[in-house]
Amino acid sequence: MTPRPAVPSRRTLLRALAAVPASAVLLGEAPGLLGSALATAPPNGSATRYTIVPFLNSDDGTVSVYQSDDATDFRLLRSSAYTPPANRIRDASVIRHSDSYYYVTYTTHTWQDPSTTIGFARSSDRVNWTFLYDYTVPIAGLSRAWAPEWFVDSDGSVHIIVSCSTANDEWIFTPYLLRATNSALTAWSSPVALSGIGANHIDTFIVRIGSTYHAFPKNETTKYIEYATASHLAGPYTIRRTGDWAGWGSYREGPALMQLDNGGWRMFFDGYGDGNYYYSDSHDTFATWTAPAALPAISGTARHFTVVKETVTGGPSLARSITRSFRSANYTTRHWQQQSSLLNLPVVGSSSTTAEKQAATFTVVAGLADGSGYSFRDAAGAYLRHWDFRARFDADNGTSTFAKDATFFLRAGTSSGSVRFESYNYPGHYLRHYAYQLRVERSDGTDLFRQDSSFVPVTAWA
Repeated sequence: MTPRPAVPSRRTLLRALAAVPASAVLLGEAPGLLGSALATAPPNGSATRYTIVPFLNSDDGTVSVYQSDDATDFRLLRSSAYTPPANRIRDASVIRHSDSYYYVTYTTHTWQDPSTTIGFARSSDRVNWTFLYDYTVPIAGLSRAWAPEWFVDSDGSVHIIVSCSTANDEWIFTPYLLRATNSALTAWSSPVALSGIGANHIDTFIVRIGSTYHAFPKNETTKYIEYATASHLAGPYTIRRTGDWAGWGSYREGPALMQLDNGGWRMFFDGYGDGNYYYSDSHDTFATWTAPAALPAISGTARHFTVVKETVTGGPSLARSITRSFRSANYTTRHWQQQSSLLNLPVVGSSSTTAEKQAATFTVVAGLADGSGYSFRDAAGAYLRHWDFRARFDADNGTSTFAKDATFFLRAGTSSGSVRFESYNYPGHYLRHYAYQLRVERSDGTDLFRQDSSFVPVTAWA
């Protein structure tokens, strides 16, 4: 973990002053927001791409751009990609708009200073950014406007949620809704306070599923992220869950929610109390969540981000309904081979026996749980699946659990022609070799893990 610097942050101030901001974060999975991304794995030759534009612990005067194909292992695309012409850039929220440009909106000042504006910049390639303008939020007596966040509704309308305080109580924030009144995103409706969430909540994040808006505000008294719903974007919202209902713990904020390829939802949030940035997944529409895990590589470095999910060209490809063998990308004489129902990585070559070659040959088929994924069948008809995180072959028992255990999504490998296989029901976990055994393990963000989880599909040995 990268140590947190002594540079003051908004979170540090809030703890020190026992302040009560209510920064509203709003992002939805909609066409204008996520481009062509869907809650399914991309087709052959395409890839899922997640982009974040965080400011860093060490510097709130610039933002860097990171990307990932699995929403777990984020890699730096451009350091210090955008620096505004004046002031600061914090809490940057990013979308891809219907004009194909990427836009960020952000907090323009550090916590010490009055901040009545929010900033805007745009990019055609996520790497080179152009400052657009600073917008003064028209609220009488405004003291601070923090954490503006995009929300694109299902009808394509573009909104921003911004948390604002007034001079008579500069640390009590209320979330306000702005709506773009032109497609250039340069004109905005009058601010309207969100109803039902109110003051004393910070970083409210909202997604829409069907006709329901699901909100995740942080309660600034208890320091827990709560859960609320409404039938209209502006509310009124009803808070449904409080306390440690999701198992994320206290002193958590900055929630950002997006949908994974397997249809589940991933929540990112800032564990500002312990210096980590976490993620947690739900596969039952927010009723239960996985134990929070620190994001590899960027935990302790990145701060307050949202996510753009897209489907892009140039991804990996693997044909189905054919037989293939799979060679390790970093141990090039070693191949997948079934040994007593377990999948191992022994040396396989021209001098191997017919039985050894047959045990290293597999039929690639559509995923049992999701046809956009992949499953692998041996000569006897058993399927590759994970059990207690060990890769093994078993007969299909017809259960949904087995189908999920036996389904993998295709991701790009570390070398030309190589691919990686992400577990369908354990997102961010990959087939990788360790001590020449194949296991399903959580990515730790290292180059070694990526190499150990990369395999080259080759002509079948048998």
